[in-house]
Amino acid sequence: MQKRLIKYLAGYKIPVLASFALTLMVGAATVWQARFLSQAIAAVFIDQQSLAAVKNTVWLFFLTALLRMGSQWAGQSILYDISAKVKQTIRQQVTTCLQKLGPSYADQQQAGELKNSLTAGIERLDAFFSDYLPQLVTAVVIPVLVLIFIIPGDYLSALVFLLTAPLIPFFMMLIGDVARARTQRQWRALGRLNAFFSELLQGMVTVKILGCGEELAKKIRQVTDEFRTTTMGTLRIAFLSALVLELLSTLSIAIIAVQIGLRLLYGKIAYEQALFILILAPEFYQPLRRLGAQFHAGLESLAAARRLFAILDEKPPAHHGRIRPASSQESIVFEEVYYTYPGREASALQALSFRIEPGQKTALVGPSGAGKSTVIALLLRFIDPQRGDIFIGSQRLSGIDPELWRSGLTWAPQRPFLFQSTIADNIRLGDPQASLERVIQAAKQAHLHEHIEKMPRGYDSLIGERGVSLSGGQAQRLALARAFLKKASFIILDEPTSALDQESETAVARASAELIEGKTVLTIAHRLHTIEQYDQILFMEQGSISECGTHQALLRKQGRYAQYIHSAGAVV
Repeated sequence: MQKRLIKYLAGYKIPVLASFALTLMVGAATVWQARFLSQAIAAVFIDQQSLAAVKNTVWLFFLTALLRMGSQWAGQSILYDISAKVKQTIRQQVTTCLQKLGPSYADQQQAGELKNSLTAGIERLDAFFSDYLPQLVTAVVIPVLVLIFIIPGDYLSALVFLLTAPLIPFFMMLIGDVARARTQRQWRALGRLNAFFSELLQGMVTVKILGCGEELAKKIRQVTDEFRTTTMGTLRIAFLSALVLELLSTLSIAIIAVQIGLRLLYGKIAYEQALFILILAPEFYQPLRRLGAQFHAGLESLAAARRLFAILDEKPPAHHGRIRPASSQESIVFEEVYYTYPGREASALQALSFRIEPGQKTALVGPSGAGKSTVIALLLRFIDPQRGDIFIGSQRLSGIDPELWRSGLTWAPQRPFLFQSTIADNIRLGDPQASLERVIQAAKQAHLHEHIEKMPRGYDSLIGERGVSLSGGQAQRLALARAFLKKASFIILDEPTSALDQESETAVARASAELIEGKTVLTIAHRLHTIEQYDQILFMEQGSISECGTHQALLRKQGRYAQYIHSAGAVV
């Protein structure tokens, strides 16, 4: 996982090298700072020199201190900049991957957990790139520089450094195995907590109506207790590791101090050299101690990265070759198509075969669970057939670039998603480059313009998340305005009038009729008057077409379709 994250630094070689050079500068400044300080103190207290005599040495001490602080600041700034760019790259990759995977993948995930990965998960990577990884480099560079300066003058102290230094990373690795498992468990618990509260907020109305708040309060306590327990377990290990590392470094410094003190007492080492080593001893172990502190932050980053890479490793539907956008002059053919959703035993589609001719208006009719939505998902390239083929003209749909294919069709779902933005921006999703004049024309075609004009800010009015300031009929007409703006030749509808009042239904039906004029249309039909107007009815049962024909022809046949139409509540 670490190697995979480090690969993202390949595009930032110059800043990374600059950061490494600044780390070397910090290490060199640290050593020379100790050297100048030890020289100044030895000159004043041992050689009895005046302060004026060591003035230059003192100035060099302060200059190296400024150089050290400046290098640390510059290096940290570079690292934060690199981290921000890497996070942006990963965020773009994950977002693009989710778009390619389509709603079929997102529907199988917990929305709150997925949001947590895309927001807090990506932000957690900051600790890896700007804290843990730089500290890992510092923990190698500075001790090596210290040893380079100490070995020529005092090999015995250098030997003590070499013997005690490995103890800190050794114990850090021992504790790390336990900490890694705890951190992953904590991250999963946080994902479940986010998912639970996200669902709770979305279903607040249902909770209030059904009066099940007390039961949910118990569930909240259970979920939060789980997260609290895992978090406290992780913190317990973090504090334990900090205690162990501090104890080891303190004992190591004590060993250095004792052996230098004894040698100084018997005249085996010069005062200046002894002081120089004593000043450097804490600086030698400090990067290792800080690495231990950053180690847990790095583990959290790796836990978050594991979830993000799991998304990136998902394989989107494959495609080969390119084709022009969908055309109303091309037939759409399903040949023996099978599809079963992951985790389900029953097939959603079984040997499904039908044909839609250019310019033909086709209605998919059938009971819930018959496979109608799966047909739409296949045509939108959210999923691909597991067996069988779909042809657009003479070319397989699986061989068409999904983005280019979708550019020639439009889809108006039964419950369109509206973003918390202006009305103009929501309509402009049909064509992001459209001018305001075209947006207004599309709204007029959808019979929505007059209502927009009555709003305080017109097309600049904010409609709120999911269109809370619009009625159901107005939201449907806004979705149709998107379709008018796109001007696609193949239109897929999940009949937008099925859940509207009479007035809204009339307005939406009128706009829909104008939209589909002269186009190839496939509709999941719910209303009888819609079914009667279509050229072809495909009656679906248990994932296949049981009957096909016009409405009147199928009624005369007195088969399964006729029974469905006449059954109570089958069609509103």
